[in-house]
Amino acid sequence: MVEIAIGVIVLLVVLFGFNAFKTVDQGMEFTVQRFGRYIKTLKPGFHIIIPFIDSIGFKMNMRERVIDIPNQEVITKDNAMVSVDAVVFVQTMDAARAAYEVDNIDFAVVNLCLTNIRTVVGGMDLDEVLSRRDEINAMLLGVIDKATNPWGLKVTRIEIRDLTPPADITAAMTKQMKAEREKRAEILIAEGEKQSAILRSEGEKRAAILDAEGRKEAAYRDAEARERQAQAEAAATAMVSEAIAKGDVQAINYFIAQKYVAAFGKLAESKQQKTVIIPAELSTLASTVGGLGSIIKAAGLSKDGEVKS
Repeated sequence: MVEIAIGVIVLLVVLFGFNAFKTVDQGMEFTVQRFGRYIKTLKPGFHIIIPFIDSIGFKMNMRERVIDIPNQEVITKDNAMVSVDAVVFVQTMDAARAAYEVDNIDFAVVNLCLTNIRTVVGGMDLDEVLSRRDEINAMLLGVIDKATNPWGLKVTRIEIRDLTPPADITAAMTKQMKAEREKRAEILIAEGEKQSAILRSEGEKRAAILDAEGRKEAAYRDAEARERQAQAEAAATAMVSEAIAKGDVQAINYFIAQKYVAAFGKLAESKQQKTVIIPAELSTLASTVGGLGSIIKAAGLSKDGEVKS
């Protein structure tokens, strides 16, 4: 009998210790119930409760969790069918409310997200759905976080993971994208050709201006040269005239020889003249000049430049 009594006592101690001593891991919280009623929440660490009276109700995970939202077909505002799936990040902030305010909190969050995704996406056109994903995420986050707040749950973020339009719309969008790219390429080519034509025209204009300025400068230089040549010839003629007036026969010979050589050069340059007679000796030219000088002297010019009476 004593052994049985000792065994019963040991069993009671074990059962007492098993029910009285509780260890809560980090990131977890336990709710404590007394006769089925919630009385407190156990934080991470070692705790002692009243055995056989108090019991652990729910073991709540307080870490941030990821809940996968199943794929669903949604009809957009312009009657296009689009496939949508998402993920939602949640964290339990109040273990008691999460345990007792809602049954199966993850299932509730999933259905809440599915419903609001249909509402938000269904109120937009397909182009808006595909281009405003960040706005959809923000709208869903605000609505779902507000709805889960009474449950002691915090929705930290929600992300639309995939938006897939029907195959025919995808093909049409691909064609549209290709057409837009070809259009941009043609525009860029046209802009390049236009810019090239403008630059080429500017270059030709600049070249024409420079050419005109060059011709103007050349004409100015030629005119200046002719003017100076005329001035030189006038000065030479004046000097020869002055010498002739003084009766200098050499000046007369120089003047006549200059004219003779100029006339002979023009005769040699003539394209219609096929035959040019050239004196056999250069002395002939000198004798010709000398003869011309004698003729002028015979005409009545004296050495002092006065005409004989």
